Amino acid sequence: MASSLSNSAAAFTGATASDLLRSSRSCGVSGIPLRTLGNARFSVRTGDLSVVAKRSLNRLLWAFEKPLVALEKKIIDVRKMANETGLDFSDQIALLESKYQQALKDLYTHLTPIQRVNIARHPNRPTFLDHIFGITEKFVELHGDRAGYDDPAIVTGIGTIDGRRYMFIGHQKGRNTKENIMRNFGMPTPHGYRKALRMMYYADHHGFPIVTFIDTPGAFADLKSEELGQGEAIAHNLRTMFGLKVPIVSIVIGEGGSGGALAIGCANKLLMLENAVFYVASPEACAAILWKTAKAAPKAAEKLRITGPELCKLQIADGIIPEPLGGAHADPSWTSQQIKKAINESMDELNKMDTEALLKHRMLKFRKIGGFQEGVPVDPIRKVNMKKKEEPIVRKTSVLELEDQVETLKEQISKAKESSSKPTELALNEMIEKLKEEIDLEYSEAVEAIDLKDRLSNLREECAKANSQDQLMHPVLMDKIEKLHDEFNKGLPTAPNYASLKYKLDMLKEFSKAKYTLEKKSKGEELKLDINKKIKEVMDRPEIKEKMQALKAEVQKSGGFYCCRFR
Repeated sequence: MASSLSNSAAAFTGATASDLLRSSRSCGVSGIPLRTLGNARFSVRTGDLSVVAKRSLNRLLWAFEKPLVALEKKIIDVRKMANETGLDFSDQIALLESKYQQALKDLYTHLTPIQRVNIARHPNRPTFLDHIFGITEKFVELHGDRAGYDDPAIVTGIGTIDGRRYMFIGHQKGRNTKENIMRNFGMPTPHGYRKALRMMYYADHHGFPIVTFIDTPGAFADLKSEELGQGEAIAHNLRTMFGLKVPIVSIVIGEGGSGGALAIGCANKLLMLENAVFYVASPEACAAILWKTAKAAPKAAEKLRITGPELCKLQIADGIIPEPLGGAHADPSWTSQQIKKAINESMDELNKMDTEALLKHRMLKFRKIGGFQEGVPVDPIRKVNMKKKEEPIVRKTSVLELEDQVETLKEQISKAKESSSKPTELALNEMIEKLKEEIDLEYSEAVEAIDLKDRLSNLREECAKANSQDQLMHPVLMDKIEKLHDEFNKGLPTAPNYASLKYKLDMLKEFSKAKYTLEKKSKGEELKLDINKKIKEVMDRPEIKEKMQALKAEVQKSGGFYCCRFR
């Protein structure tokens, strides 16, 4: 039995620039990246039998990828058995691989926002330099901000795609801890943004279109960076990019965090890889601020609208570049070719514009973001993309809880019969309104319980349509209403909530009667006061007073008894 390593071009598919640039001495093979060696296919021959087995990688798995592990383990076990026994298990392997691909497709076509965040942060995700070496024929890196430092978190250089020169600027992350420390985890200092600014001026002077690659959690916010003018450097870049006379295309390949991403992202077109994210604050930071715990990050990621499809709906991003199943790290070479295709298409479109049109196009792209004018109807497209107002959750009050409130109010009403009490009237009005809301909820529940909800909805639509056309109610529609009303009345006693509905209806009737009595009493008191006031006004007139005094004197002379009392 002999084994041989296939060193064809296919063996290198999926290798990244970072892999190729690093030494592979640890595995004893020169010039072959470790990831490619891990994916290498070994052929085992015994007589006329040939079995091909694929070696597995100990790759990083996210929690949502765990369902795939069992299938992957079965495939490995069957291949191992084929190697050990020399038997043909190709049909079983093909079936398992088919199931694996289907499970992978189902998983990656229904990703949640937080899952896309995890994929965007994957350690094996292709970096800026990986894509650059995958799409350019030539690339020359340019260093330094000409002010004393070369920030490794931002890489700049001139490269060619299909013979056309471009200025490339991008955030660069590392592949492991050592590289990440050297690259500062892709978080630039002011030196990095000033280096990018210098290259922008250079590209503008020589007429090179600019392509920027965004992949950063944000600008480095340590004390030294603030002292060196981090905010000023970002602001300077923002202002400058709006005035550059060459086309600019920005591509978010991983994370696009806050101003650190926007400092090289003020472009004519903003494109995003399928699993990239673009946010003003990371989901963890947002969750810690709003919900006081980082565990609410999944909820924050959903509310922030940070994924490509959501940002395209909001017209912040201009397009999505597809990724292979499993993320960009599953096939970096294919992903790079998709980026190359998107760059060519975007530049072909932008190169047709003259300088004035190009600047206006860039300005209008950002002017339309988040712009709403009061008093002007919102067009249907924007209305669809607006966040729906969250309806308040209405909870029914239990009968036991309601009984306590009813008893308390009854005591207040009995005391109020003796004296007028405005607070009692207010409490009574509040209770009546509450009972009306409760009865509406009970009726809705009863309608659903006796299976009349759909018919009621259809009937409401028909009535609304008839009202909108200013037509008289059709006899057929009136007949439908009567029939539904009769069916509801017959089926109501069978509803599970009939007892609570009846109790609340009785209470509403009783309190409505009490309200009428209090209002009647109140009106009687007001009428009595009004009459007394009118009588007093009449009695206070001078001529009436004189007549009353004369009448009183005459009665006293005749020896009679005079009594006049006004209340």
